Amino acid sequence: MSLKLHTVIASTRPGRIGPGIAKWFNEYVGEHGEFEPVLVDLADFNLPILDEPAHPRAQKYTKDHTKAWSNSVKSADAFVFVTPEYNYGPPPSLVNALNYLVLEWNYAPVGFVSYGGISGGLRAVQAAKPLVSTLKMMAIPEAVPLPMVFGQLDEDKNFKAEEIHRTSAKTMLDELHRWAEVLQPLRATVR
Repeated sequence: MSLKLHTVIASTRPGRIGPGIAKWFNEYVGEHGEFEPVLVDLADFNLPILDEPAHPRAQKYTKDHTKAWSNSVKSADAFVFVTPEYNYGPPPSLVNALNYLVLEWNYAPVGFVSYGGISGGLRAVQAAKPLVSTLKMMAIPEAVPLPMVFGQLDEDKNFKAEEIHRTSAKTMLDELHRWAEVLQPLRATVR
């Protein structure tokens, strides 16, 4: 049974470029061959600001969108968040999606594909790491930063990867797979 990797499009903003980048990365996951790739778009879940009456740790969900999000997260063995940088941090949609759940995230390894201007979204990744670690996720240091990304998009906002991007993706996926294998028994206890 192969491990399932969710490539999560973190931005839900109209006009976003994340889907084109995530599509490239998700296809590369398939080429890499160590994970079953699954492309997940946060916009599809339409999560409002956390609106459940009970604390997420209780898992007493009353809203259909929360139940669907919980089922999606539980089905993954590892995650890669494809995220832009907004004001030196991750987009509010990613922070909200992480905060919607607690136990479902536990013991999952996570990597980041970040994009933006000169920093390539790395400040957003650094700001997100304390949150994912609080959720008992293992954030690996290997990443795929994409600085000045706008010059690498075609007219349909599809990302045109260069060799350095594929090399970074392979390095991150190799490490993510190591962690996913060793964390799988722990992750099974929270599903």
